[in-house]
Amino acid sequence: MSWLRRRDRGSVSVEMAVMAPAFAMLLFSSIWYGRIAIAANAIDAAAHDAARAASISRTQAAAETNARNAALQTLQQQGLNCAGGPVVDPDTSGFNQGGVDLAFVSVTITCDVSFTDIAFPGVPQTWQVESTFVSPIDVFRERP
Repeated sequence: MSWLRRRDRGSVSVEMAVMAPAFAMLLFSSIWYGRIAIAANAIDAAAHDAARAASISRTQAAAETNARNAALQTLQQQGLNCAGGPVVDPDTSGFNQGGVDLAFVSVTITCDVSFTDIAFPGVPQTWQVESTFVSPIDVFRERP
């Protein structure tokens, strides 16, 4: 039995040398993908809030302003800081339709998530996350 013990000596060191880089890569990729998922969730929430704020506005100009304000407020509450600031693009062309026909507004938000704090070779410094949400314009809103 003593000859078995001598032959196994040092095998744990070899296993750790082989497995440590793989484990570190798994841990790093989990952090990276987790941050992207959290940013995507925050962008989705902001697009939803912005589209809803635009859809209950009275005028097209107010809808664009309300969409931008709602998106920025939601992103601030979510704690997401976009590199270069978020791009909020409301499409309020549905306000040009008259009558009680169903019309929609959509808001697209684009954010470059920064990874400069966890710089690693081969990993981009920013990753673009985009979300679009569509909401029907409230036909029973009070019009000017």
